[in-house]
Amino acid sequence: MMIFPAEWNRQWAVQLTWPHAETDWKPYLEEITHTYLEMARAIAARELLIVVAQDAEAVSARLASEGIDMSRVIVHACPTNDTWARDHGFLVLAEEPASGDACSAKQFLDFKFNGWGEKFEADKDNAINRSLFATISDRYPCGSGMSEPTVGYQSHLDFVLEGGSIESDGKGTVLTTSCCLLAPNRNQPLTRSQIEEQLKARLQAKRILWIDHGHLTGDDTDGHIDTLVRMAPDDTLLYMGCDDPRDEQFDDLKAMEAQLKTLLTADGKPFRLLKLPSPSPVYDEEERLPATYANFLVINGAVLVPTYAQPGTDREALRVIQQAFPDREMIPIDSRTIIRQHGSVHCCTMQFPL
Repeated sequence: MMIFPAEWNRQWAVQLTWPHAETDWKPYLEEITHTYLEMARAIAARELLIVVAQDAEAVSARLASEGIDMSRVIVHACPTNDTWARDHGFLVLAEEPASGDACSAKQFLDFKFNGWGEKFEADKDNAINRSLFATISDRYPCGSGMSEPTVGYQSHLDFVLEGGSIESDGKGTVLTTSCCLLAPNRNQPLTRSQIEEQLKARLQAKRILWIDHGHLTGDDTDGHIDTLVRMAPDDTLLYMGCDDPRDEQFDDLKAMEAQLKTLLTADGKPFRLLKLPSPSPVYDEEERLPATYANFLVINGAVLVPTYAQPGTDREALRVIQQAFPDREMIPIDSRTIIRQHGSVHCCTMQFPL
């Protein structure tokens, strides 16, 4: 039986799609490259790093010059519009149980990415997976008892779905937001119930939990779940809170918090809720940016946590996330440059289960 693994299941690799001068990162390319190198170093120290790069030779040279062990890196040459691997990357189903001790069959699901509802050019990004599959499909490791892994490609290009819009507990529950999946230029004229049935069938999910509140000013994604609420082991939900009634996001985040308290696990019990702080508002000139601590990445043995040079709230976010992942190292990643393009650590990455 195939399942959609949780992010904290054992991983084989994490993908980064590298920034370059033909992307919106051009005005601060060196700053964002430094941030990507930080993420690359942390990932490659713990698992395989896959880098999709428009200029593969230059990126390989830069990674090597930074002391990153290139035996733990695959660099795949491919033209790209942008760098948001979370949303243009594969979603991978694994044969149950998803375990680091043995090889299991994988299905790489290639959904359509259309620039978050046709807001941005995405033709090159939408072609990355078809190009990347041939590079990585025969490299999955094999555990005892199997001569080789079974890895398949499934085209779901008739359905728009971004990785940042869904969360899985690895047990059949998928969490998403109605404001994103029902947003214009995604999958109209499908209704909410029809989209739910599509998610269940395509992701092998047993149930879909919908969040109907939560809006971050400056968000381009129409409310991706990975900026608001994240799943964690032991039926835990980490969510973005707000305690300042003067904040324009206060009412909607309070409504989201109230809804989370009504959700039940598959066993009919309340979720364990852990509230993340809101960063103080972060601006690019006069534009408020969608800064959030919920956009962390779980990797083998660690969690990469976005920070915003706000010592008090940064420390509190690290403390709360550590509660959900007590056996993993917390690695802060300064995300002040990433957030200038309205994303954060999780948005830049996509994990592949082992």
